[in-house]
Amino acid sequence: MSKPLIIFDCDGVLVDSEPLAAIAYERVYNKHGLALTRDVVGQCIGMKQADIIVRIEELTGHAFPAHAEGDIWLETRALLEEELEPTRGILPFLRNLETARCVASSSSVERIALSLDVAGIAEFFADNVFSTSMVKNGKPAPDIFLFAAEKLGGEPTASVVIEDSPFGVQGAVAAGMTAIGFTGGSHTFDGHAEKLQAAGAHATCASWSEVETELTRRGFIRETVADL
Repeated sequence: MSKPLIIFDCDGVLVDSEPLAAIAYERVYNKHGLALTRDVVGQCIGMKQADIIVRIEELTGHAFPAHAEGDIWLETRALLEEELEPTRGILPFLRNLETARCVASSSSVERIALSLDVAGIAEFFADNVFSTSMVKNGKPAPDIFLFAAEKLGGEPTASVVIEDSPFGVQGAVAAGMTAIGFTGGSHTFDGHAEKLQAAGAHATCASWSEVETELTRRGFIRETVADL
């Protein structure tokens, strides 16, 4: 029997970065004379940058200049370095977690590394960090989750993915994994849990204590994690 594997999304799950990313996109687009609201960016949660730019163009008609795409990362990095925090309760959860785990994110390797470092949780994942830049297709395709499980010797049926976006949930389900929708980030909105459920989430949790309970019930972890 395969050992359980917990796969964490990064942005909006491990770190409370989604509001900062939305600010970065809004600032950079406006800088280049393209009107953009955070609500539009919110519809792109879970995508990698290249797909976000395409999606924004579909939603607004604004084509972002290719030569300026690096500006998005520069603005995002500055905000992450100054303001990024881990999601509430994740530190004690990780300190007590014994199950094999990894990160599978749509962000670049550089951004994931920065986020984990600034949030003070890099030590809990070592080199078990995977980006959609390592695979052919980004979320909602299952590629990144299957890639992560293969690298760690895990089986899809013994793996659980914790995601805050419908695209991520869809990818996890397509990979044949259990999908837990997380709504504990500050970017959570009315109807967030319902959207994750509609995407196929097997359960939704609004805090890490709820995640702990759900994972214990499903056999992915054994012991209760206290003080979440």
